Amino acid sequence: MTALVLSNSLSTTQAMWDAQAEALADDFELIRYDHRGHGSSPVPRGPYSLADLGGDVIALLDERGIERTHFCGLSLGGMVGMWLAQNAPERIDRLVLCCTATHMDAGIWTQRIASAREAGSVEPLANATMERWFTPRFRAERPEVVARFRAMVASTPVEGYVSCAQAIVGMTIEDRLALMTAPTLVVAGAHDPSTPPEQGAAIARAIPAARLEVVDAAHMANVEQEDRVTALIREHLAA
Repeated sequence: MTALVLSNSLSTTQAMWDAQAEALADDFELIRYDHRGHGSSPVPRGPYSLADLGGDVIALLDERGIERTHFCGLSLGGMVGMWLAQNAPERIDRLVLCCTATHMDAGIWTQRIASAREAGSVEPLANATMERWFTPRFRAERPEVVARFRAMVASTPVEGYVSCAQAIVGMTIEDRLALMTAPTLVVAGAHDPSTPPEQGAAIARAIPAARLEVVDAAHMANVEQEDRVTALIREHLAA
């Protein structure tokens, strides 16, 4: 059975993939994990880099004796996926990049880092994060889901949040997209203000033979459109 790694966004845990994990468990050897500084993972002193986060995935694969794997990541998880496809292409079979980008506004992230450090908590950022992650309609119809994700964000260790945010600010993956060889699906949220669909389209154009799909969602597309995103992942990995 082929392995499939599911990689999270900043300030979530592996629970963000619950719907996909349940649907795909019979088809793949699923590997879910928390980025360093998140969930059940250790919180080493930062800053971190994408090389650190990608190296954690390689170490996890080595520990399990897995030579090659499919990889699906959302937001920060997608950035890690691109780093892996560029720096350890022999380990990545097929790649799914959800609601992600190759560069982000350093000024915005500097403000968020400063806010979390000043407060000693990610809690003050949680409400605005939910507004970016879910459309108004979803927030109104599924408040219990939004509350669950808000709790994930608010409980993220400050060191983990800040250090992974620094990895986003410092990433240098844009110029090497054309060198990637893993068959790639890019999924973008039509209403995503964090990583707008234009950024997904640019990634898909730059990666040889990549395919773009835009779904009716904001940033947490795998949650807001769980059936559609799961079907896209399954179709791409089975090709």
